[in-house]
Amino acid sequence: MAVAGPSGTGKSHFVEALAHAAIENDLRVSWFTLETLTAAVGKAKVDGSVARTISRICGCDLIVVDDIGMLPAGQEAAEAFYRIIDAAYERRSIAVTSNIHPSGFDSIMPKTLATATVDRLLHHAHLVTTKGESHRLAEAIAGKGVVALS
Repeated sequence: MAVAGPSGTGKSHFVEALAHAAIENDLRVSWFTLETLTAAVGKAKVDGSVARTISRICGCDLIVVDDIGMLPAGQEAAEAFYRIIDAAYERRSIAVTSNIHPSGFDSIMPKTLATATVDRLLHHAHLVTTKGESHRLAEAIAGKGVVALS
């Protein structure tokens, strides 16, 4: 599943609810941002345990990669993301959130890796697109949850 749309429109909240439902049904969930996924795979490269790390992550029933596109993804991030998507392809459930539609991932990561990743990610996938204005910004403008500092 890929959930794409503007910031503040409930993408992470929606996927978090799915993850909670999975956990309540005794399924295992792993949750990453692209940055934390890149760090985990990068650390595994240092000690030669990349295959073991990918296998451990893909041992979960649902793998979530949240907030893709918030920052540019370099070669390392694109490789880490591809490794997970490829290893989980047609074996595990994946949920990805992004402020960029997956077809635009080549604007934030190397084109070859983006194309191969999106090809696997979207095959058999549900694509949810959110719309509207940021709920956080609307609440802040309305003064909800704002406490004046004294």
